[in-house]
Amino acid sequence: MIIKKMFLIFLPIILIAGGIILALVNYFPKEVPREKFFFEQAIGKQAPDFSLESIDGKTVELSDYRGRNVVLFFNEGSMCYPACWDQMTAFGNDERFNTDNVAVFSIVVDQRSEWEKIINEVPQFSKARILFDSDRKVSTAYNVMALPSSMHPPSPMHPDGYPGHTYFIIDQEGIVRYVFDDPNMALRNDLLISELSKLGRN
Repeated sequence: MIIKKMFLIFLPIILIAGGIILALVNYFPKEVPREKFFFEQAIGKQAPDFSLESIDGKTVELSDYRGRNVVLFFNEGSMCYPACWDQMTAFGNDERFNTDNVAVFSIVVDQRSEWEKIINEVPQFSKARILFDSDRKVSTAYNVMALPSSMHPPSPMHPDGYPGHTYFIIDQEGIVRYVFDDPNMALRNDLLISELSKLGRN
């Protein structure tokens, strides 16, 4: 009898507690596991979206460029002279990469303040479209931190590591259509234009 009374007393409390727990579980959205993005298997995959600060202090989101073909150039940045500098300035001064249908961005892991000084001293960079991935999250998401072109992959000496000389072409729907890691660190404007021409509207 006593047990039955105790059960009747605590039953509402148990039901209320259970209802609260259920409500909390349903209230907080479940995190959907993100598929790992591998450089070697990137073609045909959705390009990881990102939001990065540009050299002019504005925020650039990849998803804002849907409807245009996008070239991304991941590189070591200021320490990669002259190869990376040459490629960035070559992009900025090549009108084929700055049209209504094509946009190109150079992604570096430096601080913006460092590049403000460089641009003040090197006017050839005035048209370069540089984005700053200072925490390396975007470079890591694109799996470019330890490719053959990287001279400073993550190691005890460089625990954070640096990208090397790596290109992505992303189509108007945000799908990766071409990747190229270049240990030779050559200028690749013509090669990339050739690949863009296969997508149309370049």
